Amino acid sequence: MAKAMVLEKFNAPLIERKIEAPKLERGEALVRITASGVCGSDIHMQRGQDPRTPLPMVLGHESVGVVEETSGTVLDLDGRPLSPGDAVAWDRGTYCGECEACERGDEHICPARKAYGIHYGGTEPPPLKGGYATHIVLNAGTRFVRLPDVADHAALVSASCSGATAAHSVDAAELGPGTVALVMGAGPLGLWTAALARETGSTVIVIGRRPERLALAGELGAEAVFDEKATGSAARREEIMRLTNGGGADAVIDTTASLDAAREGLDLTRRGGRYVNSGAAIPVGEFPLKVYEDLVLRDVTMRGVWVSSTADFVRALEVALEGRYPLAKLVTHRFPLSEANAALETASTDRSAIKVVLEPKG
Repeated sequence: MAKAMVLEKFNAPLIERKIEAPKLERGEALVRITASGVCGSDIHMQRGQDPRTPLPMVLGHESVGVVEETSGTVLDLDGRPLSPGDAVAWDRGTYCGECEACERGDEHICPARKAYGIHYGGTEPPPLKGGYATHIVLNAGTRFVRLPDVADHAALVSASCSGATAAHSVDAAELGPGTVALVMGAGPLGLWTAALARETGSTVIVIGRRPERLALAGELGAEAVFDEKATGSAARREEIMRLTNGGGADAVIDTTASLDAAREGLDLTRRGGRYVNSGAAIPVGEFPLKVYEDLVLRDVTMRGVWVSSTADFVRALEVALEGRYPLAKLVTHRFPLSEANAALETASTDRSAIKVVLEPKG
């Protein structure tokens, strides 16, 4: 019997329930969850702001765990069979593998893509398909990575979401040695983006709101940071133009959902540069765009980044495991599963929180 914290009504506390694990279908795996991250998307879903949320459901799409049971042979990405006791992480998304998007390498926009903790629910009881539980049932075809012996699974959970999305956005921004990357935002996604941008050899600048996050951005490779509340946009522009020899950033990666940040980021993109938005996870409105002045005359590329592929997830996880960047410092708060509501509240309101993690006990 598994325990889960279930979202039954929007804008209401999660309810602790016992849910019997079903008999596994062939290719499925039952995993005991050791750590699950609280993502900003979870907060949006709990508030009813995400249209993908079928009730009741078990939230949580950033998880790490230990295999308890498999039905038939279940392989990791290296082609090795998984066995009970193996520590694993997994791609939060599943894909059809047959559509045009999958065939051209764009599986992240596969029309049949589903994500654990986001798309599964609407039945009574809800399926064990989310991370706010002691156990999760993972579908046949889930893409697993076997983990080495690591002491702290909590430090790895954000690789599957913030890390993977950051890897995707860094690719979209076409970063490399000699380029300047401006990262808008210093939450988990922004901090991951700073580290992975630095990994490409790019010079990294970060604009954010909280001094402790900006300090961590410096540890993750940012050469310059700007406190949005302590500096005005005109002063930031002047300094960033100085740092970029008057041209602006080669690429701006906007990890926020702020229309003001979008406007500022586009204005700080050099002629011929790239503005990439990976932060708008729910509808946030519109901002004025002058097609000639903003895009055509400046020859700027604007694009969005939607979630990530398995390759992005693997790259982020590898960087986390290598330990060359202090990504474990993103974890600021830990809660037992029964305190999931407190974890959501902390992630939403505590200014010291960066990554809040649930650590279920089976």
